[in-house]
Amino acid sequence: MKKFLSTILIAAGTLFIANNSQAQGCVALRGNGSTCMLPHQDENSSGKWLFTTGARYFKSYKHFKGREEQKERQTQGTEVINHQTAIDLSLTRILDERWSIMLDVPILANARSSLYEHGLVNGVNKFNQRHSMHSFGLGDMRIAVYRWLLDPHKNTRGNIQAGLGIKFATGDYDVKDYWYNVGPNGTKELREVDQSIQLGDGGTGVTMELNGYYNFTHHIAVYGNAYYLMNPREQNGVRTWRETLSPALANEAICSVPDQYMFRSGVSYANAQFTGSVGARIEGIPVHDLVGGSGDFRRPGYVWSVEPAVSYNLGKTRLFASVPVAFVRNRTQSVTDKERSTPTNKVNGDAAFADYVVNVGFSVRF
Repeated sequence: MKKFLSTILIAAGTLFIANNSQAQGCVALRGNGSTCMLPHQDENSSGKWLFTTGARYFKSYKHFKGREEQKERQTQGTEVINHQTAIDLSLTRILDERWSIMLDVPILANARSSLYEHGLVNGVNKFNQRHSMHSFGLGDMRIAVYRWLLDPHKNTRGNIQAGLGIKFATGDYDVKDYWYNVGPNGTKELREVDQSIQLGDGGTGVTMELNGYYNFTHHIAVYGNAYYLMNPREQNGVRTWRETLSPALANEAICSVPDQYMFRSGVSYANAQFTGSVGARIEGIPVHDLVGGSGDFRRPGYVWSVEPAVSYNLGKTRLFASVPVAFVRNRTQSVTDKERSTPTNKVNGDAAFADYVVNVGFSVRF
């Protein structure tokens, strides 16, 4: 029974581990990392460690304003294409049957291809050339402490785990690469890359989490995870250059440091070695932060996904894979969008989203 119960919670974690990248394209989500890979309460004994690594990849290219897809962007060849990959390294120390502490380290590799950043002047692209910019390196690290809220000895069918952590500004949030056709006579200039492929957000934040499960039978269970990153800093001082693309974008000249959130829930089936799960997931960036200002440039929005996953147990090692598939994508109005809007003209910026995300990885207990 203990082995099965452990399988249930770790299976839920396979859906969650590889999220420490900038998710879903231009809506730059970061840091909702590997919490639920923590072992089940019945296995929590002092002197144990859990190492987990997960890889995440997606390609974003479909543009949305609100929930409406701008299909003409692909027809015209003006879409922004982001390729984003993250390797997430997580080490958990199990202190006792209730307490654990986790360190999460992301390594990010991003590429962004566009037309409008390379030659656009006052809304007119004089060169019509597609070029790419890149970023690679350490992302924003996080350390968190977790506790099972219910007595493990009295609540063997289910439990709730709370987590509190700190997200550090270890990722470079001022990465630069070449913008083409922007200098005199069409020369290139070294400038800040887009917010969506920056390695960090420049803020020290607080993470709050709840992870839970309940076993209905020896094979069927439900799970849920909730995550919120609170970033008190309003902006990080990094220039976006958007005001040079159009004078109307003067209020978006500096990058915001937004909050972010994630919630997921589903059902899993497990036997001694194999687990299959399916659930729903929402992740996004809010228009308004819980603490601090919400101005400057951000692309708020959210993604609803169907999230199937499988995992396989090999003794102390567990392999896992999941592929969240988006069914709702919404680029909501930002604070600066609302500032630019008038009673007769609602301004809503766009963002590029992925159709699906591929997550693979493994965990090892030692």
